[in-house]
Amino acid sequence: MSVTGLAGMYNIKKLIPDLIPPEEIYAGIPAPFRLSVKNSKRIIPSFLISLAYHTGQSLVFPVVPNNATRNDSILLTFNRRGAVPVGRITLSSPYPVGFFRRYWSFDIIDTVTVFPRPIASLLSGSGNESLAAGGGFRRARGLSGELERIYPYSGSEPLRMIHWKHSARSLDFLVKGFGRSVAAPLIINPDLMSGQGLEERLSRAAWLIQRWVRERPVGMILGDRVLSAGIGKQHGLLLLKELALYDSN
Repeated sequence: MSVTGLAGMYNIKKLIPDLIPPEEIYAGIPAPFRLSVKNSKRIIPSFLISLAYHTGQSLVFPVVPNNATRNDSILLTFNRRGAVPVGRITLSSPYPVGFFRRYWSFDIIDTVTVFPRPIASLLSGSGNESLAAGGGFRRARGLSGELERIYPYSGSEPLRMIHWKHSARSLDFLVKGFGRSVAAPLIINPDLMSGQGLEERLSRAAWLIQRWVRERPVGMILGDRVLSAGIGKQHGLLLLKELALYDSN
C-alpha cells in the first residue's frame, strides 16, 4: 500500500494544467477552450491523467510523456458578460492499481472576457441610420466606379488604367482616375437603442459589431466615451471587449 501510494502521488506530481480561451466568448453560448496538462518531470511519464473543470467537463489522457504537453478541447459556457474568473481545475488519476484516486486541485487566477450575447437588431446604431449611423457613402480613389479625372502616368498604375485615346494626343501617357463608393462609418450608441434594459441593448450592439465590422468602419459611443471607427476583426474584438466591461460592476 505504501509503494502504490507513493507511485500514485509521484504520478500526478509536477503536472501543470492550463486552460486556453478562444478569441471570442459570448455569454450563454458554449465556447471551445483548450484544456492542457504539462508533465515537467524529466524522465518518468504520467498515466491515466484526468482533468476536470469545476463545472463538470473533463478530459482523460492515457499517457502524458515526460517533458511533454497534452491538450484537447472542451466546451465551456459562461452565463454573464464581463471579466469572469476561470475557476478551478482538478487533476486526478487512479494509477497504479485503481483502488484509490488521487487528486490535485489548481485555482487558475486568470480571468476571461465574456462578450454580451448577440441579439439581432434591425437598426443600424441608435435607430436613425442617417444621423447616428452615418448612413450613405463617400467617395475615394479606386479602380472602378465613375471616371473622375485624367492625370499623368506615374509608373505605379496598372496598364489597364492608361487612357490610350487621350495619350495618343499627348506627349505622355495619361491615366484614368476612378472613384469608388465607401460605406460611411457606423456609430453605435447602446443608450439610444431599443431593448429591455441595459443588457439587451448591449447584446444588440454586439450583434451590430459582429455584422458590420468586417464590411464598414464601426465606432461606438459608451456613456461619455467615444470610440473611433475602425474596420476588421481586431477592431471588432476591441469594441466587444468595451461592451463586455461596460458598467459590469
